[in-house]
Amino acid sequence: MPDSDAAETPDDELTDPSVADRARHVLSENGTGMLQDLLFALVWVGLASSLYNVAFSTAPQWVLYMFMLAGIPAYFGFFISLEIAKEQSAR
Repeated sequence: MPDSDAAETPDDELTDPSVADRARHVLSENGTGMLQDLLFALVWVGLASSLYNVAFSTAPQWVLYMFMLAGIPAYFGFFISLEIAKEQSAR
């Protein structure tokens, strides 16, 4: 009776992609979207932090958290409107 917990054979190692191969594959498929997400996050956090430090410098800490939390609907609103604009320009 074969042991189901047996170590993988060397043939299995050749068919499984390495971590680097999987990372390249994910980046090739989603690289642009990941870059857009990162840029949006950096801009939003920078804007919210600046706004909190300059315009609302005497406000409590929870105001900063609300600015950061507002980034969630802003993110989806921005990218949904971007998709709508792309569809309308394609017509």
